[in-house]
Amino acid sequence: MARIRTKPDPQRYTFDGFGSAQYPNLMLLGAGDLDNWTLKAYRDKWGGYQSLGKALKMEPAAVTGEVKVSDLRGRGGAGFRTGLKWGFMPKDTPERKLTRYLVCNGDEGEPGTFKDRAILEYNPHQLIEGMIIAGWAMQCRLGFIYLRGEFGWLVDKLEAAIQQARDAGYLGKNIQGTGWDFDLLTYRGAGAYICGEETALLNSLEGRRGEPRVKPPFPAQAGAFGQPTTVNNVETLAAVPVILRMGGAQYARIGLPGNTGTRIYCLSGHVKRPGLYELPLGLPLDFIMNDLAGGSSTGRKIKAVIPGGASAPIFDAKDFDCPMDFDTVKARGSMAGSAGIIAMDEDTCMVRTLLRLTSFYAHESCGQCTPCREGCNWMEMILHRIEHGQGRPDDLALLASLPPRINMRTLCPLGDAACGPVESAMAKFRNEFEHHITHKECLCPARV
Repeated sequence: MARIRTKPDPQRYTFDGFGSAQYPNLMLLGAGDLDNWTLKAYRDKWGGYQSLGKALKMEPAAVTGEVKVSDLRGRGGAGFRTGLKWGFMPKDTPERKLTRYLVCNGDEGEPGTFKDRAILEYNPHQLIEGMIIAGWAMQCRLGFIYLRGEFGWLVDKLEAAIQQARDAGYLGKNIQGTGWDFDLLTYRGAGAYICGEETALLNSLEGRRGEPRVKPPFPAQAGAFGQPTTVNNVETLAAVPVILRMGGAQYARIGLPGNTGTRIYCLSGHVKRPGLYELPLGLPLDFIMNDLAGGSSTGRKIKAVIPGGASAPIFDAKDFDCPMDFDTVKARGSMAGSAGIIAMDEDTCMVRTLLRLTSFYAHESCGQCTPCREGCNWMEMILHRIEHGQGRPDDLALLASLPPRINMRTLCPLGDAACGPVESAMAKFRNEFEHHITHKECLCPARV
């Protein structure tokens, strides 16, 4: 299990006006500067598109190799190794010249997560540059940026940034004299959480119902419009110019072995300084919450934390020393997920919290798979009964019986995501559920 040997020095972290600690400052460049999103600012202040120039002088396979050396893992939730994923793209054959697509997953619908929209709003050109480099590495001809339906205010700015890149010769025909053509299009979804799953996203992109596909075939074999496709998260693609600029080996020195680079952590809930924190992977959760975010905002102890977005199993106090990397968080029984950290103090009612989470997943289930469609609804009904003083003595046993009937029995992880908080909350805070059922009232005095 990975551990931080010495306590990090808070003086290495600088706080900006948004309460964000950014070290190293790689992803959120100049948040707060009104013109930072423009091509001129990106090039003049941050050396934008120099990484693209470097990549276009390399063989496409060498670019993929550099990403493999960096050991970058996907920042969308699963933590799959990016270079390996790019390597799944099939090659042309004498019999067939392939049309390959690159899709950016900007459908940031995980509750407690708000990092991708910050990149899209404050630093869109780094995403665009990352997509062009990725397109070159996989020899794609077209890229799509799929945006969450609620991100309507970002569309005009993002499309303006794309046009700036196009006018500068970074997109379009014969990019930088290479003979390679590549362009980007934006696509706005309709606000469905399920479209964060890559195959549901691809269905939506094609104008079909947003629901997961049966796999195989996987997107690299038959993705968007039946063609080979790679889907990456916003933060993942925005890290690519950094890797090309630093070199894969240097990037891999940030963080921990197997968990390299920085992540943008989204802190919310009962902390004094909520916001976005760009940090090396592997810093302990309690250091992030207390030293950086200032600790509890209410003066009461933090009793529970969701470490990776609403679908991550809940941590209690004994896990607050956990290094925030993919592997260690998984070993502790949760997941790093989307890096959405939600802190809850000791007056937070866990029954009410779990009801809110479960209601969300019951509402957002696409309904395609019976275990998820029916199971999430049943979990919501039981929790609603307990929360409103109508709990029955056998409700906890009935509730505990549902996750095994849902987990790993659906086409996508939404059902699993709904079960993680249920199982962990009942295991760690069972006394609150029992008190609700026995006394018909909440154990927590403040009912937050």
